[in-house]
Amino acid sequence: MTASLRAACQRNCARMDMTNFNERGFSARRPHVGDIALAVVAAMPLALVVLLVASLAMLSLLQPAHAAENDSCGGRNLLGEMQASNPAGYGDVMREGAAVPNGKGIFWRIEKRGIEPSYLLGTMHVTDPRVVVMPPKAADAAAKAAVIIIESDEILDEQKAAAALLVKPELSMFTDGTTIADYLSDEGEKKLDAGLRERGIPLAAVARMRPWILSSFVSLPPCELTRKAQGKSFLDKKIAEDAVAAGKPVKGLETLAEQLAAMAELPVEFHLQALIETLQLGDSMQDVMETMTELYLSGDIGMTMPMLRAVTPTEAGTDESGYAAFEQRIIVDRNKVMATRAAPTLEQGNAFMAVGALHLPGAEGLVELLRKQGFELIVVN
Repeated sequence: MTASLRAACQRNCARMDMTNFNERGFSARRPHVGDIALAVVAAMPLALVVLLVASLAMLSLLQPAHAAENDSCGGRNLLGEMQASNPAGYGDVMREGAAVPNGKGIFWRIEKRGIEPSYLLGTMHVTDPRVVVMPPKAADAAAKAAVIIIESDEILDEQKAAAALLVKPELSMFTDGTTIADYLSDEGEKKLDAGLRERGIPLAAVARMRPWILSSFVSLPPCELTRKAQGKSFLDKKIAEDAVAAGKPVKGLETLAEQLAAMAELPVEFHLQALIETLQLGDSMQDVMETMTELYLSGDIGMTMPMLRAVTPTEAGTDESGYAAFEQRIIVDRNKVMATRAAPTLEQGNAFMAVGALHLPGAEGLVELLRKQGFELIVVN
């Protein structure tokens, strides 16, 4: 762990107040924009993944300088180091994570009297071989399911999906003649320019891209960009591809345009702040991604947000007013859409549903929302 990250862990973890916990399963303390930058990494909409892959394939200019070296990630588990260097802070993270409703387990059985059970798997939208290989019971359930449900079935043809998104350029580009520089102070523009150049991306080449598109480049470690550029499938896409190969129907819960529209509804200034915070993490993103991955593999998804808050560097004077909008629009609202649209298929039984893991926990997560629809959800170990 870098000295700055270690200091951030110690500062932030020491401040955690376990009474500040809201009904949604998120910390009720006023969050830092850096928290949101990392939360976007954890809950990255598939639409951003699709545009990222398309951009890497078509525009070699935008491929980070380190991405061609190799596809091995490395990275260290920040929580493991925190346990040794700051046991009190580590304990706070563990307690906060344990308090998140339905925060333990990525694989759930969905039952309702009179219909065959279905299953729900929380995913990560990454190509990490450890993630792409599903737990044996989940793989067995997917193989036996009559239908597969994913966030968006449009990911089965990424080139077509990217082309469809470009039909609505306002979702990914500034179309009013402005550029990112028009929304930044001189200091902010310098930070963005320096951070992008470290990744081999000149600011002038991407100045018309909206910040949430740029975030898809800088929020993932070079190893993940390399694997995506090589065409390797991330978990959700592999599940869908396997279903098609087996002759099974694949149903999507959202369109990619809907996902991008949700990002576009948040203030541009908010996205810019999150982007700059992500850039400042630099090579530490590999450590963050490794920690997130190990939490996912252990099923401790309720620990994800507390961990991200603990390792986020903070900056005085940051405007954090957009956090509530982010939480509502990118997580809670989409949870409700997914639960509503999945219900008719789940009512038929024998379905396998796979969505981003951060959509499962919390009082307004998918597990609770499906329970409110009359389903019984039981974690499968």
